[in-house]
Formats: sequence, C-alpha cells, structure tokens
Amino acid sequence: MGGILGLHGLGHPINADAKGMMTTQEQAGAQPGDPWVDGWWESADGLKLHFRDYRAGPDAAPDALPAICIPGLTRNARDFEKLAEAMQPMRRVICIELRGRGESEYAREAASYNPLQYVEDLDRFFDETGIPRAVFIGTSLGGIVTMLSALSHPERIAGALLNDVGPVLDKKGLSRITEYVGQGRNFPTWMHAARALQEVHGDVYPDWGIQEWIGFAKQLMELGGNGRIAFDYDMHIADAFVPASGGGEVGVPGGDAMWPAFDALSGKPVLVVHGETSDLLTGTVAREMVGRIPGVELVTVPRTGHTPTLNEPAVREAIDRLIERSR
Repeated sequence: MGGILGLHGLGHPINADAKGMMTTQEQAGAQPGDPWVDGWWESADGLKLHFRDYRAGPDAAPDALPAICIPGLTRNARDFEKLAEAMQPMRRVICIELRGRGESEYAREAASYNPLQYVEDLDRFFDETGIPRAVFIGTSLGGIVTMLSALSHPERIAGALLNDVGPVLDKKGLSRITEYVGQGRNFPTWMHAARALQEVHGDVYPDWGIQEWIGFAKQLMELGGNGRIAFDYDMHIADAFVPASGGGEVGVPGGDAMWPAFDALSGKPVLVVHGETSDLLTGTVAREMVGRIPGVELVTVPRTGHTPTLNEPAVREAIDRLIERSR
C-alpha cells in the first residue's frame, strides 16, 4: 500500500513505556480550572487511548450534536484548544489523541501507525462512549481518518470538516513531511523550540510573530522529565509513514484510491478548508472536491500553507454554517 496509508517497518518493536518516561505534571492531564476533563478508551490491541472531553455548557440544546476533533500526523488534542473552547458553550467537543500522540499510549508495533488502524481505534471509541453521531473535524491525517470512517460507518457522521486534505495529496508536501517527522529533536527553552519551528514552517505562517510561534511550540511539544522540550509523539510514527508514489495519491496504487472514501460523504454537509499556499492539498483538487458531490463548501485561507489553524474568522464562520447544516 502506498501513500499515508502505506506500511513500513512491519514488526518493528516499540518501547510501550516510552511515553510514561516523558510525561511531567505540566502535561499530565486536566488540572483544576481547565475547561475539559480527561477521557480514556481502549484499543483492540490493548492500548490506553486519551481524549479531551469539553462538556457542553448549560445553555446547550439537549440534542446538540457533539463535535469530534481528530488531529494531524504529529499533532495532539492541544491543536484544537481555541476551537473547542469556542464551541463548548453550545455543544460537547471531544478532541481525540491518536495512538502514539499526547497522553495516548505508544503502540507496541510501528506497523499499527496507519490510518486503517486509527479508524478501527475510532470505531472502538464510538462503541465504548455510546455516541451515535457527531460532526467530524479532521486536520490533515484526521481528515483522512474522517473520509475512511465514512466508508465504514457513514451513519456516525452528521457533517465533516476536512482541513487542508483531500483524496489526492501533492508529492511536494509529502516529501516535506518526511524531512521533519520523527527527527526527535529537543530544545532547552520554549524560545529555542519556537525558533526551530519557524525555520521549518515559516512559509506556512508568514505573518506570525514570536508569540504565535511559542504558542505553536506549546501545542506540539512537552517538557520532559529531563528538563528538555521535545515533540509530543512517538518518533516511530515516521517508520510507518511512506510518501505516495505515482502522483501523491493516498492509499493503494491506482490513482483514484481515496476518491471513493470522499464520495462516501455524499449527502452530508462538508466543509473543505484549504491553505492558499498549501503544498499538500492543491487548489485544483480542492475545487474538484466541491464539484464532485453536493453540499461541499470551500474556504481558502490566504497567505497560509499546510495547515490552517481553524481559528481564522472566515473559517469560524464557515464552521458555524457547517454545524447549522449538520442534522
């Protein structure tokens, strides 16, 4: 299998205790005054997986659909903090941490770091929590998981946001990701971490100042027990990430492998958020998504690459419309 669905390093053993060695009280979960509570579920292979549960406010309608936020390849629940807090007064918001990210346990086999496994893990989440339907909000890899979930359990998706991801991914972006994922760099201060991120991603967010970069570093990284700041994911996720061949398609070779997964969202409201300068989702593919099935809205975020933050005013307005259309 090719693309982000591809498997590499089959049978590569992983130290399942690595996460515990890195965690400090700063990152150990919800603290008094936090707007969320910690939730947990168990994968089929026995991993303890984590989510942040932003419970709906007192003014929320009893039948308000929850939102399920699924982060990108190297991201975690903190990626959705601002969005979750904005949505929380009117509905429950759950921010998933995929295996090997954030507080979720690291996998025992590198081969399990693949979207099909993430979909299976998400299926178990729905089974254990009893949530019947939700609005899915998926950034990058999270959008791929959303599309694949539409194939297996379309009844669970009331609406979907695909953040800078589609059925076809550009090889340039995939190659760039392979250059930084799994490097295992660490830093002495948050300023050092922020500057390092700016070096790699400066063209993605050209208008950011140092405070935005420090905030971004605190989303992606954690302070370890050794006093160093490091990325908050298992470096072995890089073992299972293989760039697509033959045009950047995601999934099995053949060119149209992921279009059926996108088509499975037909009949549901869909919001595609596209970074104007994205090197992963091209404008051509984004426009094709709009024309392929009914009910798709496209919002392009200017002067932004892969991925938009979902905190942009135009995106927030579009999310409100998506929620309104999701029934």
